[in-house]
Amino acid sequence: ESSGYHHAHFSPMSETRNPPDRESSDPSPRQPTRRLDRFWPYVVPSEEPTAEELAELDPDLHDVLFGPRDRTFSMTLVFPPFEAEDYDRALALAREAPEYREVGIGVGLRHRARFFTGDALALRDLFEIVGRYDDLQVLVDDRAVPFARELWLPLMWLLIPRD
Repeated sequence: ESSGYHHAHFSPMSETRNPPDRESSDPSPRQPTRRLDRFWPYVVPSEEPTAEELAELDPDLHDVLFGPRDRTFSMTLVFPPFEAEDYDRALALAREAPEYREVGIGVGLRHRARFFTGDALALRDLFEIVGRYDDLQVLVDDRAVPFARELWLPLMWLLIPRD
């Protein structure tokens, strides 16, 4: 006695093509679809990246895309604006760095000051002001590396000339 649950005849769950006895209700032939060349309402990207976009690139990605660069060893301090009496002094020291940029706007604003081995004293002077803030990033050759504050900065201090 069959319960109707098990069948000896199996049929596919769904048919992906129209059966031959059923004609399409749309008599007009379908036009092939084309990819649009415009992506409205999106912004059309510029052909050349801006200097700020290039500076934001990971150094390894920059080397792959544009070839290796001749770079000397550098350390960069990246810090946001802060409320303190010595903020103006920190900003002046950062702007005197060999390479200085402001990145972002509003609450995302960051000051990036890059120093080379000959600028160890200026790097230390700026770090003495901004080093107390947790938001400070210390980059070694544009990379966040472990122990940048604890190891790499004191190694740079060894380059400060002694009188």
